[in-house]
Amino acid sequence: MHAETSVDIWATPAKVWKTLVDVERWPTWTKSVSQAELLSSAGLAVGARVRIRQPRLPVLDWEVIGFESESRLAWTASRPGVATTATHQLRANEQGATTVVLSIDQKGPLAGVVGLFTSGLTRRYLE
Repeated sequence: MHAETSVDIWATPAKVWKTLVDVERWPTWTKSVSQAELLSSAGLAVGARVRIRQPRLPVLDWEVIGFESESRLAWTASRPGVATTATHQLRANEQGATTVVLSIDQKGPLAGVVGLFTSGLTRRYLE
């Protein structure tokens, strides 16, 4: 399954990035995350782990696999039969805003079955 959305935010990439990487505050600005806990003492960087609790979904530990300051954050989480990768990309646009693109990809032998049951919820959470 692949799902993707984008939004323009009227702030600089630096300001948007600062909010994005403050993962423990996500529950204050999105209803799709009820708790986020940074499990790595060194902060958010490649190899860091974050435990995310979302309504109606199992708790997952995400591992950062890509981190380009003010540009891109990618992480992955696995459960039996399904590996999920989420990517957050930021870029300044011509209108002076920052375009944020969020994508989710699920792969594995059970990805199709899981997608049947969760694709609608996943798309709502992306929005």
